[in-house]
Amino acid sequence: MKKRPSGTVLSVVAGARPNFVKVAPLLRAFDARWPRRVQFINTGQHYDDAMSVAFFRDLGIRRPDVNLGVGSGSHAEQTARLLVGLEETLAKTRPRRVVVVGDVNSTMAAALVAAKLQIPVDHVEAGLRSLDRDMPEEINRLVTDSISDRLFASEPSGVEHLRLEGHDRRKIHLVGNVMIDSLVHALPRALPRRAFARFGVEAKGYGVVTLHRPSNVDSPAGLRRVLVELKRIARRTPLLFPVHPRTASRIEALGISPSPDLRMIAPLGYLDFLSVLREARFVITDSGGVQEETTFLGVPCLTLRTTTERPVTVTEGSNTLVGDDPRVLYPLVLKLGGARRRSRPRPRFWDGRAAERVADILAGLIQPTTSRKARVIG
Repeated sequence: MKKRPSGTVLSVVAGARPNFVKVAPLLRAFDARWPRRVQFINTGQHYDDAMSVAFFRDLGIRRPDVNLGVGSGSHAEQTARLLVGLEETLAKTRPRRVVVVGDVNSTMAAALVAAKLQIPVDHVEAGLRSLDRDMPEEINRLVTDSISDRLFASEPSGVEHLRLEGHDRRKIHLVGNVMIDSLVHALPRALPRRAFARFGVEAKGYGVVTLHRPSNVDSPAGLRRVLVELKRIARRTPLLFPVHPRTASRIEALGISPSPDLRMIAPLGYLDFLSVLREARFVITDSGGVQEETTFLGVPCLTLRTTTERPVTVTEGSNTLVGDDPRVLYPLVLKLGGARRRSRPRPRFWDGRAAERVADILAGLIQPTTSRKARVIG
């Protein structure tokens, strides 16, 4: 474990691909304010090179101060290892505050450990709700928000959920979306890569697929239905399908071979994925982050879920919630056809400066006499 200088101000915890995209701008903003006084803990929840090391490189994230290497396992096994490792680390460091992002097991575990050590917890991307407690992420969100000291929301629905749940309005802050901060920062480097050309497709002449939710990939019969419809779509429009390791193992178990136009490819690094996403005709996904990225980029998105915790991507963005029947995808793709993308205003505060707003507010809590007063949305 690399020792930090005494007087650590913040410990920032991450451990999965979506977390890395969110912490990258936060670390830049925090390190600029508190050089060498910000501890970065990588829990190692995602340990595949393409999903962690490559993202560090593409996002320009500095080396973690602590690597816990918890790996995979059941929710109970993984969370248990997280609790033990994080307690040991935070008890030694005793930061003034702990910052967590998103909704993975690392998020919830870090919040629990910090709260029990009586260290204030700050949750970035607070208040998102799918209202579906069958999703493990929904449980993580509810638990994390219930014990957090400051709640940083990425969209108005998050503020509203937190108010309805009875949280102190003075602790709720609408700051914008840190995932969009990373996108804005990386896009100038991503676009020249033209990563889609490596797979034999042309700009605006292909679709992109990402799937990993248990509701879509855990049931062999359900996954088979999805793949049948994707192959049907791919006969009309080639599909690039970066296959999540969770999904790949289940496809392999079914013995399903890819078709020539349903191109199952290895997971992409962040810059390559942005390049592919930006030039797609449409996207089929069950990922919350992809719903946000396509909204910012203006790419039509068909979300194969019955609920979304990011409703602003539907009301103000380019996302369509299609439900859980994959048979609806083909007619929707036909309807999209070659239609030109509609230009839409982006959601409020999705401007690449959300992390700076978080840093401003935390500075006001850590150094109240020298920093600007935190803006409260309440």
